[in-house]
Amino acid sequence: MVVPSWVTIAYSQLTAYFVHLKVFLMVTSAASVESTKKQNEPRSDGVQAFWRFSSNRDTLKDSERIKQIKEGFSAELVHAFRVTFALQERSIEILMNASTSTLERRRREHKKLDSVASERLDRIAAVCGLAEEVFESQEGAAQWMSKPNKALGENAPIMLCETEIGAKQVRRVLQALEWGGVA
Repeated sequence: MVVPSWVTIAYSQLTAYFVHLKVFLMVTSAASVESTKKQNEPRSDGVQAFWRFSSNRDTLKDSERIKQIKEGFSAELVHAFRVTFALQERSIEILMNASTSTLERRRREHKKLDSVASERLDRIAAVCGLAEEVFESQEGAAQWMSKPNKALGENAPIMLCETEIGAKQVRRVLQALEWGGVA
């Protein structure tokens, strides 16, 4: 069988095109993977910082926690909290009782949170620590805390931690789950 010359030329050009495409895809996907790794490193650091802070809450005496709250926590912890739960600005403003611009300014200037925001962050971290114990993983705890829950009036548990009464409801549901209840 004789193959026309235009088919041979088209085939060789197509082969060259696919070789270039393959090389391009390999280079860009490798760059994309590296870029994603670099983008996730700060996120991962923030997530780990929040969970370290959270797990530390139950090891402290109440008097030590009160002292820390009055001194104020690093504003960097709010960023770690936000990254851990992928919270929107408005949610952070509600939970911390402060504007995101104020929180970001404090973070940039390496200033501490006021006692109101510090107390709220302490409360949230303590509840998240309990959730981590119940779900036996940080990912499971973060996921449960972030999703609307029927037992909590279709509210996300994390958002109820704005107040002590809301946090108490979340703790009650977590304790029911821990002891085999349905929530």
